[in-house]
Amino acid sequence: MAEHTIDRRVFLAAAVTTVVAVSSGSLAHAATGGAAGPAEPNYRIPISPDDTPEQLLAKAARVRPTKRQIAWQELEQTAFLHFGVNTFTGLEWGTGDEDPNVFQPTGLDTDQWARALRDGGFKLAILTVKHHDGFVLYPSRYTRHSVASSSWRQGRGDVLRSFADSMRKYGIKVGVYISPADENQYADGVYANGSKRSTRTIPTLVDGDDRAGGDLTTFTLDATDYGAHMLNQLYEVLTEYGPVDEVWFDGSQGRIPEGKAETYDWDSWYAVIRELAPNATVAVRGPDVRWVGNEGGLARENEWSVIPVKNTGNGSIDYALHYYAPDQGSRDALAQSRSVAQYLQWWPAECDVSIRPGWFYHADQRPKSVDQLADIWFRSVGRNSVLLLNIPPDRNGLLPAADVARLKEFRERIDRELPEDLAAGARVSDDDEGTRTVDLGTDQEVDRIRLAEDIRHGQQVEQFVVEAQAGGAWTEVAHAGTIGASRVLVLPVPVRARQWRLRVTQHRNDPHISLFGLYRSRV
Repeated sequence: MAEHTIDRRVFLAAAVTTVVAVSSGSLAHAATGGAAGPAEPNYRIPISPDDTPEQLLAKAARVRPTKRQIAWQELEQTAFLHFGVNTFTGLEWGTGDEDPNVFQPTGLDTDQWARALRDGGFKLAILTVKHHDGFVLYPSRYTRHSVASSSWRQGRGDVLRSFADSMRKYGIKVGVYISPADENQYADGVYANGSKRSTRTIPTLVDGDDRAGGDLTTFTLDATDYGAHMLNQLYEVLTEYGPVDEVWFDGSQGRIPEGKAETYDWDSWYAVIRELAPNATVAVRGPDVRWVGNEGGLARENEWSVIPVKNTGNGSIDYALHYYAPDQGSRDALAQSRSVAQYLQWWPAECDVSIRPGWFYHADQRPKSVDQLADIWFRSVGRNSVLLLNIPPDRNGLLPAADVARLKEFRERIDRELPEDLAAGARVSDDDEGTRTVDLGTDQEVDRIRLAEDIRHGQQVEQFVVEAQAGGAWTEVAHAGTIGASRVLVLPVPVRARQWRLRVTQHRNDPHISLFGLYRSRV
């Protein structure tokens, strides 16, 4: 039995390293918010109320994403699958006292899910392994409120197993959503019971545990009663279902009486995830990815990946400005947050939205139109964010035919919006710092422009213009603020020109442009 002791430490977001003792007696150091090892970049930099605006800007320019964050931003478009007892009760938020036998997806076909997501252009999918009601989609050892208590497949069903196997079969990465809130465990006296943090051994073996005597990695961590419950379930999910690429949390507290809030053991949860799933992105109540601030799938016009944050306790960080603030990272925002922020952090935005009005399946609802989905794509992926689109399975355990068709139409629409890049293979010159010129060889019509910074060098562009040369003179055709990992501009009318120019007119440090793409849409 290999023991990884993360012993009685306060795993604050400010900490530089966590000391992990392994069974051989050696010491390994893992950065709290990024990949293990000494090469971790400055994804979080401390700031002070005494920092001048110039010092804040210089620090923001030095913030860099982790390899994990870069890989996540490259996904561009991910899927959510809300599925559970709510699918059968018609609720959006369950009560925790549902009869598990209501869960009867007799036609469950997760291969169908995976094919539809693949054909829709998704590269990662997140399953609601546990929603706020506490019903678990795999046979957990730590609750009876699960598929094991349903007569579906004689109590031997395992949605998570089927989901993970199907996604990998079709080349899609696996993500899991495990709600911090748990109405069922509240009813059982575990969630929000006021227990103090104390040292716990994870996994906590139960009577007849099939893992007893095995070569288990164990952890010694501080947690409340419910914190330990979550740790044990995280351990099951992260050790028994293959590699996990994203763990998705929200900050929900559930419908419990005022004053009964559970203080989540984020530090211990993050530590176990980092050890057992080192490549997994932790979102959106996590150190890697933040919520954009709405459930409409829409990013801000200028979305920053470097934003001011503050500690909230037990290892979690939060927005220094309000999550719905219209500006999270500009020079003004940095200055405004100075009195409350403790760090500048690479914390990119995820834009979540459901293809239907609800998050769970309801027979009387219909999917959004292709026009609506395309508009969301341009205002999420096209604004330096990742789109998280929810497609809820129905009561048969299938993605509805209308939704499957809409996903395919959606992908085809984006392919028509941005067909071949006219600048691919064209003559490109970087005239000076922040200026790139593309010569297409002949006059060509352009009505879509796609830009990207090489975010390995941070996010530096604050303002830019795009110009076209006609009649020997350069004419501005578009301007905007941020670029980041992805910026897509739609011109109101096509512009015909041979030479095109990007000029960065304001930046924090030397800009590194990785893409200046020019397109003529076929819509």
